[in-house]
Amino acid sequence: MEAKALLRQFGLHPKKSLGQNFLVDEHALSSIVRAATITSADVVLEIGPGLGSLTRHLSDVARRVIAVEIDRTLIPPLRSMLAARSNVTLVAGDILQLDPAQLLTDYLTTGPPDHLATYKVVANIPYYITSAVIRHLLEADIKPQSIVLTVQLEVAQRIIAEPDDMNLLAVSVQFYGVPRIVQRIPAGAFYPVPAVDSAVVRIDLPDQPRVIVNDADLFFKVAKAGFGQKRKQLHNALKTGLSRPAEGIDRALKAAQIDPKRRAETLTLEEWAKLANQFIS
Repeated sequence: MEAKALLRQFGLHPKKSLGQNFLVDEHALSSIVRAATITSADVVLEIGPGLGSLTRHLSDVARRVIAVEIDRTLIPPLRSMLAARSNVTLVAGDILQLDPAQLLTDYLTTGPPDHLATYKVVANIPYYITSAVIRHLLEADIKPQSIVLTVQLEVAQRIIAEPDDMNLLAVSVQFYGVPRIVQRIPAGAFYPVPAVDSAVVRIDLPDQPRVIVNDADLFFKVAKAGFGQKRKQLHNALKTGLSRPAEGIDRALKAAQIDPKRRAETLTLEEWAKLANQFIS
């Protein structure tokens, strides 16, 4: 059933507050599944299934799909769309308030003692919680193998940014994995049609951290402070954002071999890690 007709059947309208633009183009839906390299052995955690269009494609190839939807008004149409699919588990809730390990444990087989159970994530989420969701997933007891996001094209470009154009979202995502844009999706592939194009971003997650930090919370606190006032030189932005004495800030920058006059967008991921490791939480 078409998205518009399904919404009408249940007396619903897309919610702008949740950024609800439902992907309806079959070619685009298939391409996301290919980008996620889903196989018949995979367990997939889908965040933001919406009306279930992508969920159906995922369930065609995955062993199990756990779909988490924050908008409880979409649960009835989702149940209607997915009723015949026995390998789909629908969960009403906020992924940030749920433990991925508890959601997935019943469906993951650990196998031999040296085999680490894992899963893949496919998500259609608002940009402003992207880094929070990724961090939530990566700090869970069971970590995903990869994450595939459908986001606005501009957000996708921000995620894959490099110095001298870094931003807090890029640092947050790249701290955990290696992102790349795998496909652009035109606005016309969605209902209702948004004002901008979107893109599919795949984030591959290495077995070992990309950088070594003493305290992940402190790393993110330092990065957030650095980007808090982008037009300021780094030592001034950190002084304001961290509420620490200037001499301590400059001492940390010197120890990390970073010019205090540089700006946050010029730092590499490795430099952020070196800088964060100079501070004590």
